Amino acid sequence: MYTEIEKRVQKELFALADEAYRDFQSPLVPNIEKERILGIRTPILRRFAGAFAKTDDSAAFCSALPHRYYDENNLHAFLVEKIRDIDALEAALDRFLPYVDNWATCDSMNPKIFAKYPEKRLMMAKKWIASDHTYTIRYGMGILMRYDLDETFTPDVLTLITSVRSEEYYVNMMQAWFFATALAKQWDTTLPYLTEKRLPVWVHNKTIQKAIESYRITAEQKDFLRTLKIK
Repeated sequence: MYTEIEKRVQKELFALADEAYRDFQSPLVPNIEKERILGIRTPILRRFAGAFAKTDDSAAFCSALPHRYYDENNLHAFLVEKIRDIDALEAALDRFLPYVDNWATCDSMNPKIFAKYPEKRLMMAKKWIASDHTYTIRYGMGILMRYDLDETFTPDVLTLITSVRSEEYYVNMMQAWFFATALAKQWDTTLPYLTEKRLPVWVHNKTIQKAIESYRITAEQKDFLRTLKIK
């Protein structure tokens, strides 16, 4: 049974739905049943979230887990982004992440407040990476990729990401994406993870593929990476 707030939110979301966009979006999240996708374009849903966040109903909506619709999960993600207290953010993410069921919702959730708390952020990311839930792990790795490959970079971050071992495609893809980004930003420190074959074979080769596709990797670097592919 849905709460009155859920029913009201769903009614408003249905009014924003775009069937053609749903048809476009559905193949991008193949593990989500099409009937659970309304097809709301991201800028429209973000505007709705901005207004909804100012109401008392937003907290009740976020407490009503799990959500039925993919777009409800994205709305929840956009509401979480607006939290301005780091401890409240951690609590909200700890509640929500176990219900995240696709890569798009996972990757869209980027609270800007993370930038102000590097030590707390790292602690939170480590906790999530140690989870046994696919998208919680992916989220933790994604946070480190966004925030800890520049000024706050330490080699320990590479060691932490390397420690992840999973059979889950969306975990392994994020691991490869992380290392491809690390090559672009921290080439000298990251390269030994490939030359010394420290990563699982699939992740190793996917890292090379994604790095070669990146405009941030030089042509000379790409030529060398091609020699490292494991056949």
